[in-house]
Amino acid sequence: MVSIATIGPEGSNAWQAARQYNQGATIRLFPNLPTVFKAFIERKTDLALVPVFNTREGQVKEYSRLIKGMDTGFWQDNIVLPIHLSLGSLSATEPITMLLGKSGVLRQCEDYITNTYPEATLTTVHDLDAAVRDIKEQGLATHGIIESEEALRAYGLAIRAREIVPHNRTRYAVLGPNPAPRTGYDATVLVTTPIKDRVGILVDLLNEFTKRSINLIDMQTETDPQTQKLQFFIEFEGHLSDERVHVAIDRIEHQVIQEPGSVRVLGSFPRVDMRVKRIKTFGFIGSGDMSLWFAERLKSEGYETMITGRSSTLRPAEMIPQVDVVVICVPISATPAAITEYGPLLAENQALILLAGEAENVLHTALTHTKEGVEVLLVHNLWGPQAATMKDKNASVVRTARSGVLSSEFEAFLYKHGAKISHDAPGQHDLMMGVSQKLPTSISVALAMALKDNAIPPEDIGSHATLTSLYSILSMARVHSQNPRTYGEIMSTSGQGSRIVLSFAKNLEKITTMAEAGDIEALCAVIEENRRYLGEGFLKDRMQQALAVDATLGRVLSRD
Repeated sequence: MVSIATIGPEGSNAWQAARQYNQGATIRLFPNLPTVFKAFIERKTDLALVPVFNTREGQVKEYSRLIKGMDTGFWQDNIVLPIHLSLGSLSATEPITMLLGKSGVLRQCEDYITNTYPEATLTTVHDLDAAVRDIKEQGLATHGIIESEEALRAYGLAIRAREIVPHNRTRYAVLGPNPAPRTGYDATVLVTTPIKDRVGILVDLLNEFTKRSINLIDMQTETDPQTQKLQFFIEFEGHLSDERVHVAIDRIEHQVIQEPGSVRVLGSFPRVDMRVKRIKTFGFIGSGDMSLWFAERLKSEGYETMITGRSSTLRPAEMIPQVDVVVICVPISATPAAITEYGPLLAENQALILLAGEAENVLHTALTHTKEGVEVLLVHNLWGPQAATMKDKNASVVRTARSGVLSSEFEAFLYKHGAKISHDAPGQHDLMMGVSQKLPTSISVALAMALKDNAIPPEDIGSHATLTSLYSILSMARVHSQNPRTYGEIMSTSGQGSRIVLSFAKNLEKITTMAEAGDIEALCAVIEENRRYLGEGFLKDRMQQALAVDATLGRVLSRD
């Protein structure tokens, strides 16, 4: 039978966590963390279960110090337990003048103690069993004990107050003799030895994670008492067997810290979320590459996903009752029809997320064809399925009066993965998409048409172009190298974006008339007026970007 070492007494929160983790295990109780670690290291128990983080007190410092010195075993699993603390004493009526509890428990109860017993003396105890024995033997009726209700009742104490710390949760680490296998939704913890002081070492260390799109979950630093050098304690997403994780750790040890043996991996284990996830399952209507792209990344965050499409066995109507969030990701022109057909099937407390490039018409359709209690959110991701990550990619988020907690959780997912989020009103979104997508696409298509009309061989363009004029040529090539349906959909969007294209056409005709008349002064006046509108700051920043692009293009062209 498996044995688990943890902190007593019987009925304590740690005891409950161990019982919940393995109901058939033999639980061996110890008075404090050092004795738990000692029993595990000496192999007197198979596993150890110890608190590492609490939503009220934060990191359990004693744990981090002890595990750094552990040279055997692995952190192989976790369990998160809601912590229900109560106040007990010998008497239910005597005024409380002293409160006793373990240090972590008292820290979790700071608000309650300050508000309810501001004059009470606080005493930290390492051995709760011994403390209760003393209270009973001496008849200390004014001494209160804070622990779980189960433990207080086991001691035979009167319950003075229940659930004194709401929203209180503790994460417990499970230590075992073997590393945990990869699950696909994992985290890894490493600790460094005390490292030499060097300017920029923290930035260099973090960059090894950033450039591999490895998300940090937690990072703690502590000064080693003997050497006064820093040690890093880092938890991050991924499993040690993942190539990018293995490479990052190797580079940190040999390239950043530059000391072999300076990094120790404490373990990889199934990832645990301290935050409460309200979404369990996303269901996609549309089985294209973009749906698959998002589904893969949502699964890496521990969500379940279901995908339906024209060729899938599972139909949208069957899927919708099984999910928390329905995501419609179909061509722009097909989005309103999909909403009209499936929107009425969503129930109260579900959410409809629209991955779409048009806002006003789409959101009007969604709000009209869904129940009042259905959340509605539109997200326009400005990247395609070829993107490796969404880091530093633009995303326009259009919230509605019915965007709630489920919508916010999806937005938090985008933010976590590095998307640069803009919050837009529906009309503002469509207007800006006219500037950034509809108009540039229309120009690229019209430019190719002009080349064809004038029988200009495309291969002759480069020898007659400046680096600046190449921008429009490259844009034209990009549009015509990919799926024409994508760009046809962009050009045919309705709403405020059409204003931009029509305004451009009107102004193009105006300046063409000036140019054909040879009215250089009038053209210069237009440019000067534009310059004043655009502003010095905007022009300076964008000119620097243009020069940087020029430099890159120049290097590429020189290689060709």
